[in-house]
Amino acid sequence: MSTFINSLSESIARYLDLQHSLGYQFVTQATSLRALLRHVRITHARGPLSQALALECVMASDITPNGKAIRYAVIRRFAQFHAAFDSRTQPFDRRVLPRSRAIPPPRILTDQELLELMAASKEVAKYRSMRGDTLATIVGLLASTGLRSGEAVRLDCTDVDLTRGILHVRKTKFRKDRLVPVHPTTINALRDYACHRNRAFPTAKTPAFFISTRGTRLLQGGLCYGLKQACAIAGLNRLGAKTLRPHDLRHRFAVTRLAEWHRRKIDVQTMLPLLATYLGHARYSDTAYYISATSELLGLAAGKAFANRGAA
Repeated sequence: MSTFINSLSESIARYLDLQHSLGYQFVTQATSLRALLRHVRITHARGPLSQALALECVMASDITPNGKAIRYAVIRRFAQFHAAFDSRTQPFDRRVLPRSRAIPPPRILTDQELLELMAASKEVAKYRSMRGDTLATIVGLLASTGLRSGEAVRLDCTDVDLTRGILHVRKTKFRKDRLVPVHPTTINALRDYACHRNRAFPTAKTPAFFISTRGTRLLQGGLCYGLKQACAIAGLNRLGAKTLRPHDLRHRFAVTRLAEWHRRKIDVQTMLPLLATYLGHARYSDTAYYISATSELLGLAAGKAFANRGAA
């Protein structure tokens, strides 16, 4: 193994240790840096770490244009750290691969589509019922609580209080914990799932609440793949339809709640801080983004605005 590869490998290990010690999960970033190391090994690059080498690695990756921009930014920031150990490291131009900040609009399922998706989730593996039950339960949980999908798969059994109906959500996007009370029907579904899980795996292999067919923690990739299969079974991938992402279920929860408040003539502005706390947003202004998510919600908000103007 070349001196450059050894140096790069050791530097990446030190960099990841540093980020983890600061409290960052750094999962996606670690994947990008390991991809860089693989590329260097495969191409027998001799170094030093340069912008050209980073671009060569990024452009060879089978990821989206935005993913390539993110990967380049990760390598660029690592290069600043690596330069302390290898003075030959060349400077990077941050403008080479700009990231698009355009946020694709969410796909908000109707009530009927959600029911069809949950039913289809149970059909993704007819001969492995545990997989279908896991997927259907998570879909229902995301839609009824607005949890981030990563928060759901990270739940441990000790985080789910089936008696009081409260979830303890840890390791959130902003590294804060929060308590999430859930509806009794959701707790009943979680209780049924836990019984099925415990029958399938009497001896737990993991503290995770949601498990794979092997009895290990369900991973984000497994959830996304299962959701894609369920959408195909439910016929939600019809021509011209947007691809459903797990995060879209979080959007659905928020806009459904906002629409209900509008219909009940509740002052939405006073409720936004409560919804922001429930969703785990750092600022309640982040929650206000959901107001423009659906035509129904826009119509309700506009109707209320005109009514207020008329009253004035």
